[in-house]
Amino acid sequence: MQPTARSLVLDLLSTLRRGTMPVGALVAAGEHFGLSENAVRVALARLFAAGRVERDERGRYRLGSAAAPVAERVRGWRSAEAPTRRWSGGWLAVHPTRPPGRGRARREHERALRLLGFRGLEPGLRLRPDNLRAALPELRETLAALGLGPGALVFELRDLDARAEARARGLWEVAALRAGYRRSLEELAASERRLGTLSEARAMVESFRVGGRVIRQLVLDPLLPDEILPGGERAALVDALRRYDRAGRDCWAGFLRRFDVLSHDTPADTHGAGETHAAAFA
Repeated sequence: MQPTARSLVLDLLSTLRRGTMPVGALVAAGEHFGLSENAVRVALARLFAAGRVERDERGRYRLGSAAAPVAERVRGWRSAEAPTRRWSGGWLAVHPTRPPGRGRARREHERALRLLGFRGLEPGLRLRPDNLRAALPELRETLAALGLGPGALVFELRDLDARAEARARGLWEVAALRAGYRRSLEELAASERRLGTLSEARAMVESFRVGGRVIRQLVLDPLLPDEILPGGERAALVDALRRYDRAGRDCWAGFLRRFDVLSHDTPADTHGAGETHAAAFA
């Protein structure tokens, strides 16, 4: 996937837990991806106006508060804490009390549901297994921060009848998810073997694109319980991506040092990690 100037800026700045990045670094990185200096500067200006990025007194940039909820969600794949717990058979449900609006509001509403793995059982009723580690009040706050429409009910649901239970368990394409895990494992292994043979610029681009695609996959993964989808293949993919992430840091280290940038994470193309259809994640 070819990043846009907007997505590249957001992805690069999302790697900074502390510190900032100069315009020169953003422009130079953009050149590696065929993006003009003007495109990067225009994207920066628009993101700054929207509160997606912030600027310090030296004219260096960091991620803005308006982009933080999705950025934190994207970073979550690296967490050492398991995001799920044993499933007791219940469900989490979301039902809007009024239409979520149009345009951006509706896209953000749908994005919030997709990022937490909800699928539609009936018109207006979204479900996911109640196996997430976070408690219900925290999940409500997370959904709201990600853009869930105001007034939406978020609640626990149990004791579906047998037919509805079977339909609920079949809302996710399990075979496609498993095939995706296997395909990504192969892609990461092949790319990791190549990285050492590439120039700095080409290695930066490849690690950004390959790592980013797998991060998007994991961020959008519904985190299903073993009763629906055994988690071994996903766990293996997370381990492989952690190894690839270390290799990606090596690819970007020299470039970031030249611009005096302290980066906690490897830059990766996470554009679309929170997309629903054509809606950008931030």
